[in-house]
Amino acid sequence: MEKKKREYGKQVITLALCILFIAGLILGAAGIIPTVGKQPTEEMVPAAGYILAGQEEDKEKNSTNIQLYARSAVLMDADSGRVLFGKNENERMPMASTTKIMTCILALENGNMEDMVTVSSYAAGQPKVHLGMREGQQFRLKDLLYSLMLESHNDSAVAIAEHIGGSVEGFAKMMNRKAEEIGCSDTWFITPNGLDASAADDEGDERVHSTTAKELARIMRYCIEESEKKEEFLEITRTQSHFFSDAEGKSSYSCNNHNAFLSMMDGALSGKTGFTNNAGYCYVGALRRDGKTFVVALLACGWPNHKDYKWSDTRKLMQYGLENYEYRDVYEQPELSPLTVEGGVPDSGRPYDGAYAKISVKEQDQELQLLLKDGETVEKKIRLPHTLTAPVESGSEAGSIEYYLDGELIREYTIITDDDVEQMDFRWIAGYIWSLYAL
Repeated sequence: MEKKKREYGKQVITLALCILFIAGLILGAAGIIPTVGKQPTEEMVPAAGYILAGQEEDKEKNSTNIQLYARSAVLMDADSGRVLFGKNENERMPMASTTKIMTCILALENGNMEDMVTVSSYAAGQPKVHLGMREGQQFRLKDLLYSLMLESHNDSAVAIAEHIGGSVEGFAKMMNRKAEEIGCSDTWFITPNGLDASAADDEGDERVHSTTAKELARIMRYCIEESEKKEEFLEITRTQSHFFSDAEGKSSYSCNNHNAFLSMMDGALSGKTGFTNNAGYCYVGALRRDGKTFVVALLACGWPNHKDYKWSDTRKLMQYGLENYEYRDVYEQPELSPLTVEGGVPDSGRPYDGAYAKISVKEQDQELQLLLKDGETVEKKIRLPHTLTAPVESGSEAGSIEYYLDGELIREYTIITDDDVEQMDFRWIAGYIWSLYAL
């Protein structure tokens, strides 16, 4: 009896050793042993009609020759934020009273329109153009915003800044923080009214109150497209006239909109003029027509007596956008092949067959409409590793598809796995061999 037990034990041990040996061979052949816990290097794998990242051809950007008076100018697609035309668009320059679009949107976002604003001596002492307020007077914040945007009153700007930010300096910090939030790295606010000024920044470097045409357009885009107070901003800036009194009802005031662009072109949406001796005439405005929204920003667009240069440039740029750009749906459903899963259990259940995971674009908005002109093309790039490493869970992020226009990323779509793939470990191999032996 004891002899039979010893013989049976030897058979079990021999079988176990055989299983381990065969498992080792299978695991080695499957590439598991050297790759367990090691993630493959991510590389670009091509799919039909797609260009690999880093392998795209250099293409010369279409140049458009538009003669403008402005030293710096931008035509921007307000939907995407893409610059459709630029002239010295990244040059820092003073922007005068176009500053007040930032003052207005910050007051709308951080204040109560029925708040009573008390006028300080500093606010009352601001130079023209001004409302003519007196120290100690009180006004509704809402009324001062109409004064700010329709008549461009400098004293109203300071009164608003002191009320919202506690001081002009505190409000300037809010302005710069908001500018940074919306992607403006070359903009520096010092005053809420746009009067020429210089001051040290946080690093101690002397800077002047300035922006770029591109970033001024970006700020306007935020005001009319992205801010939670965009409707209130548009209502104020499109109003032709506004009448109000101070809190005591002793003094009455009237404001008329000086943005001539509102009656110049169909679809004119909003805008703000500006002028100082250093900045020259400046303007930022928006237009919406036929489902397209454009923003124009102009800096240093003439000095006296050339007040109308800004209207000529604005019309020219808006007309260029309307006539040359149309929306096109550029999204294409990609053909994605399954990815090899190293160390994965094949669907067949046979260890020497390859394991694969199907992949697809994650369910999301798969429409991509871009404002394009004739001849413009979109580059599509796919980013995927050559292989995945088991285990793989369905719904895991595997890569991405990116759409580029003029070298800038416009939209990114996530590619996910559609299958669960189990890891082919020793336990699974042992079970597989045992099942063969049992048969």
